[in-house]
Amino acid sequence: MKGLRGERLSSQFREEIYNVISNDLRNREPNMSAIISVISADVAPDLKSCKVYISIYDTNAEKKRSTFDTIVANAGYIRHALSQVLRIRTVPELRFILDDSMEYGDKIDRLLKKIEDGNDE
Repeated sequence: MKGLRGERLSSQFREEIYNVISNDLRNREPNMSAIISVISADVAPDLKSCKVYISIYDTNAEKKRSTFDTIVANAGYIRHALSQVLRIRTVPELRFILDDSMEYGDKIDRLLKKIEDGNDE
């Protein structure tokens, strides 16, 4: 969504989705991973859908996938919680996309550290 209104809505959605996941959903589902970040929320111009990019940082790949599946399964709950907080007529359908940019950045940092230390194996 372009324009000032679109940027404002995307930012507000990102913040509120993070609050719902980190507080309400974590209380409902205690087996979720420790570090979950909402990278961005891309709201469609017609407010019918919203792509939510989520980054989950966990050393265990199974637990990471389980956490993402839990978030996707609770999309309706998150949407309902957003409708209670946001003052808009309709809350868009949420589509979650897993973003691995944090892990990729960490991998690059470790590789650069190895090269810097002269330990390129």
